[in-house]
Amino acid sequence: MIAKLKGLVDSVGDDWVIIDVGGVGYLVHASGRSLSELPGRGEIARLHIETNVREDAITLFGFSDVEERDMFRLLTSVQGVGAKVGLAILSIMEPSDLQNVIAAQDKTAVTRANGVGPKLAGRIVNELKDKVTAIAFSHNTNSTSTSGNTVVGGDNTVLADAVSALTNLGYRPSEAHAAAVKAMSALGGEATIGALVPAALKELTH
Repeated sequence: MIAKLKGLVDSVGDDWVIIDVGGVGYLVHASGRSLSELPGRGEIARLHIETNVREDAITLFGFSDVEERDMFRLLTSVQGVGAKVGLAILSIMEPSDLQNVIAAQDKTAVTRANGVGPKLAGRIVNELKDKVTAIAFSHNTNSTSTSGNTVVGGDNTVLADAVSALTNLGYRPSEAHAAAVKAMSALGGEATIGALVPAALKELTH
């Protein structure tokens, strides 16, 4: 199973790149984000690989970082989300932005990707909310658990109430959630709603 490739950029298409590794060209499908971060032709590129093995084909999907690869895995675990749709979503959003969009249940943002309608977007945010919330909470924190992953404490209800208050003020759910997470991290994770909302508003107005 191929997990990573390092080689020369041979040629690049709309959603693919050929990586020359020791004279062997590997066709790798990738998001617009990962393709945009590739070096020029003939230069060395490194891609994290997700290998899809079927009876009639072996397909490689490449990512510039493990965060994007892991989000691709989550997306394609949802019924109706194939590799093409997964890459389309990752082409319009950074992994961290997508995490916030899903955690905030902002299905409208997901429908901006090619091939994603309202029904599929709803399924994506509903099925993945619990899986990405912990990841979103870990952003911008300095606390480390025994497993080495950053975590933040606090009451999920307080966070949800803060996000609701911010969206009532006209902010998009995804940006409201991202700001509330940053504010809660800065406040130590045990903030009250009265302290969290003003702190989140400062994040939004920076």
